[in-house]
Amino acid sequence: MDAASVRDIAARAGVDAALVHHYFGTKQRLFVAAIEFPVDVAAVVPQLLAGGDAGVGARFVRFIVEVWDRPDVRPLLVGLVRSASTDAQAADMTRRLLTEGPLLALARAADRPDSATRAGLAAGQLIGLVVARYVVRVEPLASMTPDELGVAVGPVIERYLFGD
Repeated sequence: MDAASVRDIAARAGVDAALVHHYFGTKQRLFVAAIEFPVDVAAVVPQLLAGGDAGVGARFVRFIVEVWDRPDVRPLLVGLVRSASTDAQAADMTRRLLTEGPLLALARAADRPDSATRAGLAAGQLIGLVVARYVVRVEPLASMTPDELGVAVGPVIERYLFGD
């Protein structure tokens, strides 16, 4: 995203750069409008729950890391997270992905009245992991395997979602 200008993007789309600015305002907003979440949440949650509550945190962390590790997905999601710190629309999109996506569905599976709070706590842990691993590249997190991260971080996610 950083290398392309609005003028370059408009030229490739065959439109005037002023038109892009009119409808999207900034390159960041254009980027946010163009991004799509790379997985079908409705299909993933039942798969994560299929093994029962025990271990769901590790399965979820492995799933997230495997999605983020995909070369076709990582630049989009890293761009979204970076944009979230300076753009309200990107922040809103990131917040919705974290609090209304698979985490909330998993928390609701625990059938507790505080599922939104539980999803929010797990989202805080997850965004910290994502920023540390993919944006700041903190070692050893940046080079751990999905399985290693699942074992290390999964119990925390599981406790937030299903614990007392």
